[in-house]
Amino acid sequence: MSTTEAQICEIFSSIQGEGLYLGERQIFIRFAGCNLNCSYCDSTQALTIPKEFKVEIAAGSGQLKKFNNPATAPQLIELVDSLNQPKAVHCSVSLTGGEPLLQVDFLKNFLPTLKKEVGLPVYLETNGTLPDHLNEIIDLVDIIAMDIKIPSATGLSSYYKEHKKFMETALLKELFVKIIFTKETKIKEIDEAISLIAEVEKGIPLVLQPVTAHGKPDTAHVFAFYNLAKRKLEKVRVIPQIHPMLKIA
Repeated sequence: MSTTEAQICEIFSSIQGEGLYLGERQIFIRFAGCNLNCSYCDSTQALTIPKEFKVEIAAGSGQLKKFNNPATAPQLIELVDSLNQPKAVHCSVSLTGGEPLLQVDFLKNFLPTLKKEVGLPVYLETNGTLPDHLNEIIDLVDIIAMDIKIPSATGLSSYYKEHKKFMETALLKELFVKIIFTKETKIKEIDEAISLIAEVEKGIPLVLQPVTAHGKPDTAHVFAFYNLAKRKLEKVRVIPQIHPMLKIA
């Protein structure tokens, strides 16, 4: 992995559409490449590495400029800073993907300068399967939005061992956990994931996020999963994505 260059999918300014920071303005750096391929993925364009990445010149304009991959750290700093207008509008810079932690060597070099030059907190969106990588940059991030990947979503065996280790490190910073579920999600999977969170810390906020497109769960599923979570955790919310409703990136 490069320490000076990154594989990027897109960069833009928008409204956070899910989780506890729902509705906040953020600058998004979407990293390219992922170690998973979840059935409900809404960013399939970031699963592979493109020859070019896109930057929206002005928020909501739809006007895009393309740049060659890989991107250099100074180039990304300049692009992010150009989107940070007007000042005090954005709450943070979101590192999303794909999976940003796949490029941890770059992040170790990039994030100190980003925080110094742009002056915004760093918000990490992650699938929570790379705890050793998180440990390398935990001092450089401020907020962690971590997914728990249930087996039916990935088609693979459970990542609960990795998730537990990840949460134990992430507790050093502001952390909340998301579980995305569909009508096919089994209650046993949800129960195991909730128990895992409770084993680490009952006070970790949990967001239960029903998918809003294909596979949308019915109301009975939503209530059943919420009730189950509240038996073991202190802070539980059901929050769907608002991107489809607002038709934004």
